[in-house]
Amino acid sequence: MKKKILAAALSAVLSTGAVAADVYMIDPGHTYPSIEVDHKGISVLRGKFNKTEGTITLDRAARTGTMDITIDAASVDFGHDRLNAHIKTADMLDVEKFPTAVYKGKSMTFNGDVPATVDGELTLHGVTRPLKLTINKFKCIMNTQMKREVCGADASAEFNRTDFGISFGVPTHAPTVRLQIEVEAIKQQ
Repeated sequence: MKKKILAAALSAVLSTGAVAADVYMIDPGHTYPSIEVDHKGISVLRGKFNKTEGTITLDRAARTGTMDITIDAASVDFGHDRLNAHIKTADMLDVEKFPTAVYKGKSMTFNGDVPATVDGELTLHGVTRPLKLTINKFKCIMNTQMKREVCGADASAEFNRTDFGISFGVPTHAPTVRLQIEVEAIKQQ
């Protein structure tokens, strides 16, 4: 009889959603998506985006998760003022028309207890395409100052910018873009 009552109670808890995934708010001071792009085949230009926001949801017991990251396209910084200004124009990101880039991770795969990949969609320059992120590193710690769990990750992917309608300089500049996302996120209570 006790087993039936316990099973019924557990079923009630699960059906009401009382057991839920953990939600983490992105820490904008420790999250910097960056890109690597070809420069005429002679060098690689590296830039980062200085303004990012979003959330990550993890259910480690069920080994599932999602992510929603919004990048302020105008915050791009290659450490070169003239290049930054050009990348913001209609030739490239066209930040006046498309002020944000958004990555929506719809599902995660896990390797044991650790997220390994994220299947999602990148919206850039007004175009949405599938993009799979590989999670190269993932770790959570208890932040003693905040008294909350903080998780960090390093994720990467490659895409062709012409698939998003950004074809300036092709073929002199190769269209492949390497995306890296270094992220830290704080568990919400």
